[in-house]
Amino acid sequence: MSLRTKLTATLTLTLLAASALPAAAAFPLGKKPKTDKDIRKLTPEQSALIDKAVIREAAVVKSVKERVPLVETYVQNMRPDPIMGQVPESDLHMLGRVDFGKVINDESFAKGEAANSNNKKGKLSGLTHALSYITGLSNALHLQYHEAGFVQMLLIDSKDFNRQTYTFSFLRRDFLGTIPTWVYDVEPAKKNSRGRFAGRIWVERDTGDIVRFNGDFAGSVEDIAEFYHFDSWRTNVQEGIWLPAAVYCEESDPKSPTHTLRFKASNYIWGYSLKVPPKETEETSIEFDKQTENQAQEQATDMSPLQEQREWVQQAEDNVIERLFTAGLIDAPSPFDQTLSDLANNILAYNNVPLPRPIKVRTLLTEPLESIAIGNTILISKSLIDTTAIQSADGAQQMGNLNAILAFQVSHVILGHRIDTKYAFSDRLMFPALMAFQKLPMHHTEQDNAEAAKKTVELLSVKELADSQQWFGLYLQQLQAREKGLKALTEPQIGDSLLKPDGTFWLQAMVSKAPKLNDKDIKQQAAMPLGSFLKFDAWNDQVLQMHTTYEPLISQKDKMPFEITPVYLKLTLYQPPAAPAPAATPAPAATPAPGAATQPTTTPGDGTATPATPPATTPSDTTTTPTTTSTATTPTTPPPTQ
Repeated sequence: MSLRTKLTATLTLTLLAASALPAAAAFPLGKKPKTDKDIRKLTPEQSALIDKAVIREAAVVKSVKERVPLVETYVQNMRPDPIMGQVPESDLHMLGRVDFGKVINDESFAKGEAANSNNKKGKLSGLTHALSYITGLSNALHLQYHEAGFVQMLLIDSKDFNRQTYTFSFLRRDFLGTIPTWVYDVEPAKKNSRGRFAGRIWVERDTGDIVRFNGDFAGSVEDIAEFYHFDSWRTNVQEGIWLPAAVYCEESDPKSPTHTLRFKASNYIWGYSLKVPPKETEETSIEFDKQTENQAQEQATDMSPLQEQREWVQQAEDNVIERLFTAGLIDAPSPFDQTLSDLANNILAYNNVPLPRPIKVRTLLTEPLESIAIGNTILISKSLIDTTAIQSADGAQQMGNLNAILAFQVSHVILGHRIDTKYAFSDRLMFPALMAFQKLPMHHTEQDNAEAAKKTVELLSVKELADSQQWFGLYLQQLQAREKGLKALTEPQIGDSLLKPDGTFWLQAMVSKAPKLNDKDIKQQAAMPLGSFLKFDAWNDQVLQMHTTYEPLISQKDKMPFEITPVYLKLTLYQPPAAPAPAATPAPAATPAPGAATQPTTTPGDGTATPATPPATTPSDTTTTPTTTSTATTPTTPPPTQ
């Protein structure tokens, strides 16, 4: 036997002998093996950060109790699918303004939950008050929601988050976006602590703010079937204030051999700056300097009857848009909205259609797929924008989808399908923000939609927009294939649905112009998952385009059209808005010579429109910077974004 073989055999026998000895004999005499708790014992620095986290979490609870944010919950129950792996079988959507001051640690909440336990439908229409929202959600997901459910998905433990109730173990350091965090595992200090949080927290390294937590509220393994798992995220909405922004939930089906989920759900919270619904009588004072006031008086002219009528319609439009904004249902004006406005006005320019006022576009912050024209302002839901944002090298598919969506509502504007002018009377809008959906139904009639659909095909027939119909027709095919499991997603809150009452589409004519839907073809992407393109600020409600890199499809299971996906926020520290630049003093206008002809100028509102570069997605970055438009009146085809 060689020396090498002898050494190997000796080493093997030594290891076998050691493994056969009792556990205590494997350690030096008088020393016990370190337990897992000993190995993971907190250092003084790690322990100090937990002390900060306990204090900061109490501040978050206090801040949330002072707010009445909007909370939107969307649930998809899943079923196996032979091609896509799994697809939504049914869904549920709820939207509510939740007064957490009346929910957190409120005994009436528990009584209300018991009183409403017989509500089996669990679906609530429109905006509801906090109690109905929470109990409705509880019944829908079969959860127990009092200090061990929805509220704790935002706050961990609103009463007893401390060192006495929980034990903490340091795990690692991590970055969430640009935020340095320390990660801890958290468990209840007592075994079988039903309803206590068990999971992981991410603590901001310097301030001690908990910016993410992940786990459930089983408290013990035996109770785990009664509590669903969740991943909760917060954002730095103001200086030193981190508040809940998004929660993702899912649960696997233990009986599924293909590991199909039972359900997945998203919760989004926004409108924190709307602490309470604003007083209807509150007025904003605007100061004019003497020069501006004199100019306004000089330019004031009498109105013709047509101008008076249009001004009356404009007043009704402005009142409704303002009310929807104060209710937290539409976004604050953003650069992305301006890009959409430019695209809408391009449609007018390509078709040589003049309007007395340019079209504006705003984003509905709600989940259902819908759009609506309120006067000359078009509203498009965030999810409709997200699911049509197909990534491609030239951005043609996303641009085509947006053109089709916008053209449908532009057609309503051209055809004069205006809102009820009763809203020009301000008193008709003096109702609580909770009633916004019930009081402001904006959808068009079936006849109006049928007329607008025909006009849409006409508008998109010009050569610059001709490709739009095939792309949107493909999108509609994908929606048709999922429509039975997405009843809540396709049911609008205030605007127009994509679907007719008979289940076909208003723009059904575009389906025949599109390539045939093929779920097996990974080169064909007909619709994106939810949350694919836009994010929004939970404090000021402004939408922003996400910075994402292109992710190629590997199999058809990667498509996930219209599906909820896990939440991963790019966390950053709050940045106060930049101070406005001082206004430049305008140069005095030159006085033309007597008899000289004056050159006409193009101004916003003169009915002209200039094409703008669309927000096309690219393989390297899905974010596009809006292009400043010029005053040219001849449309030109916008170049693709490279």
